[in-house]
Amino acid sequence: MTHAPLTPTTSQADRRSVRAALVLALCLPADTLLYLLLPMFPQAFGISLAQAGVLLAANRIVRIFGYRYVMQLYTQHGDRLALSLAAGISALCALGYATLSGFWALLVLRLGWGLSYAALNLSTQVLATAEPTGAARRTGRSRALIAIGPTLALPLGALLCMAYGPRPIFVLMLAAALLAVYLARALPNEPHPQSASSRRFTWPDSLAMWSFIEGLTLDGLFILGLSLLAQHLMDANAVLVAGVLLALRYVSEMLLSPLGGLAAQRYGALTMLIAGSLLTALALVAFGCHWLIVGGAAVLVLRALQLPLVVTLVAERHSGAQRVRALAANAVWRDIGAGIGPLLAGVVLPLADSVWVYSLAAAALAISALACARRTSVVDG
Repeated sequence: MTHAPLTPTTSQADRRSVRAALVLALCLPADTLLYLLLPMFPQAFGISLAQAGVLLAANRIVRIFGYRYVMQLYTQHGDRLALSLAAGISALCALGYATLSGFWALLVLRLGWGLSYAALNLSTQVLATAEPTGAARRTGRSRALIAIGPTLALPLGALLCMAYGPRPIFVLMLAAALLAVYLARALPNEPHPQSASSRRFTWPDSLAMWSFIEGLTLDGLFILGLSLLAQHLMDANAVLVAGVLLALRYVSEMLLSPLGGLAAQRYGALTMLIAGSLLTALALVAFGCHWLIVGGAAVLVLRALQLPLVVTLVAERHSGAQRVRALAANAVWRDIGAGIGPLLAGVVLPLADSVWVYSLAAAALAISALACARRTSVVDG
């Protein structure tokens, strides 16, 4: 059955996009806190350090294979049901992080969160681009709102961990997720149209390849490099230092992603993507050359500015019923890159000179960005 496309007004699109972003902002902190606390206190959760690494990767792995089914649920039943269910599972995950121990119990929670995040993330992108007018602005604002949750939760979680241990903070995250369930109930329940496809796997286009490289380099090699630097700086307040460093990533998203959206609306998302990627490549080289503060800060700033761009471009290139499927496929390729990145970093960073590692990563990012422009010129004839 084919449903008529949703055509919200600009004001409706603004309100819906804000609400979906707030739902994700309330659900996300439990996951980000787990990235902070699980590697530092694996024994408190009844696991080994190696098992902690598997658990932190499990949510991305399940999304790679499960996005197809999440997309079907989302498109058939709409945002209200999908996000209410996702927020409810997020609440159960937070409760489990506070009370359960052992690898298999936590693995079930991580798999559930991975599928829930797929629905939450897809909804924020679809609702932000539902109305072409102002899509870049809404996408940037959405990323900023989403970042508020982790920005506040990471330092708070670190402080509470120092006082009470790593588990009690997740009770507060349970309350936040329950509030997200309430907010999700006001979202629209109309289904979303999508184009038919009989293929389970499609080769990535230029934008998806850029997302793959961006996930691999910035969410893998770079973030792990920052973690290694933090280990050298940590003292008795190790968990607090780590929490603040991770929070800085989200602070940059909160403050700068709206600016990236506005710049894309004024100068064009593709122009901004190419310029931002080339500058990010230079910053990665500086980071690899041990200009850690200058290079690292530049990467964080440029990453935040670029977050709204690829979503806007995907929506521009895939209009109508193709938009939802294209946004989901792009998210899958980013997850693949972000999943491979930490594994690759763990192998190459201890063995290879950081100058070569980050220079090669910079070259890959720059080439993938230029390929987006080349693909455009071919398509436009």
